[in-house]
Amino acid sequence: MRRRRRRASIPRHEASFHPVPIRRHPGAMNDAPGAQPIADAVAARVRAIVRPKIRAMHAYPVARAVGLVKLDAMENPYGLSGEARAAMAAAVANARINRYPDGSGDEVKAALRATQGVGDDAGLILGNGSDEILQLLTMLVAKPGATVLAPEPSFVLYRMLADVFNLRFVGVPLRADLTLDTEAMLAAIERTRPALVWLAVPNNPTGTLFPAADVERIIAAAPGVVAVDEAYHAFAETSFLPRVLAFPNLVVVRTLSKIGMAGVRLGYAAAHPAWIAEIDKIRPPYNVNALTQAVVRVLLRHGDLLAEQAAAIRRERARMVKELAALPGVTVFPSAANFLLLRVPDAPAWFARLRDAGILVKNTHGWHPLLEHCLRITIGTPAENNAVLDALARPA
Repeated sequence: MRRRRRRASIPRHEASFHPVPIRRHPGAMNDAPGAQPIADAVAARVRAIVRPKIRAMHAYPVARAVGLVKLDAMENPYGLSGEARAAMAAAVANARINRYPDGSGDEVKAALRATQGVGDDAGLILGNGSDEILQLLTMLVAKPGATVLAPEPSFVLYRMLADVFNLRFVGVPLRADLTLDTEAMLAAIERTRPALVWLAVPNNPTGTLFPAADVERIIAAAPGVVAVDEAYHAFAETSFLPRVLAFPNLVVVRTLSKIGMAGVRLGYAAAHPAWIAEIDKIRPPYNVNALTQAVVRVLLRHGDLLAEQAAAIRRERARMVKELAALPGVTVFPSAANFLLLRVPDAPAWFARLRDAGILVKNTHGWHPLLEHCLRITIGTPAENNAVLDALARPA
């Protein structure tokens, strides 16, 4: 009897990092007779149908991080407890994935109201991540001649979505120290009468916490909707959510991604019920899947664990500010988020230096003039943060 040859075992991370080439058969598209005329015809149709602004855009970049310490995406670096994992596994096992999910997500909304401070009288809507909420809000105001306004630099999706929905976008530069230029914002509001104003509080990618009094002045001056994006609220320990009904034009947007649930993709918005009713008209049906709804309800019951992790991140943030600021030529900007923005002597070189040490951060150099030679570094575990410090302490 012939002995079967045993296949070599390939570690999963190596298999994913070195994909096996795909062998094309003779009829594959690129080899088929007439392929080039078809490609030319497709290109011509794209030019004729797709708006020039869309064709000029780039897809949102997501860096490949296999085998690296991942400090580029503002994720919570801590895992779940054994108890939380077991409860999550049971919830997933019992999910009825053969059926459509709850279209309005009522049980998830109840869990959010019970744990995240959403008042019973506030309207609440769920999204497939907060990105979908941003898209819905932009779509809501998309009519000819409408303007979207935001400080810059800020979250790139604000401008990107305005372009997608053919809206005018007005960016108001932050001050040189990356704080909010409130007077410039108020002047731009008076001049452009925006339908939608975005304020990320704290701001991404700077980490800046805009003063509440300045935010209130902007809300009062805006003729349209003001969306306060509180993606990083757990690290700022301040929020407009408890006061959302005190303003007639305020929508507070949040995500669960930064507190430890980036993989489940759940965002939400709270506002006066009349605003939520309008947003709900353009929300896709069943936009939050059954597995997300099952997992979120379980994990929100482990609020103590999530709060402890957020506190650990805040402590590490304070330590990293002190350690990084002591490095020659480094400026650390104040941050109320779970990341730090640094200005360094040569951002591309420092990015490569960290990359060579197996650490992935975000190089923001070239995004905006105010971000010249800046890196954005997510706060990781103590060990991950020590690796950053060790890499930067070595001679270049």
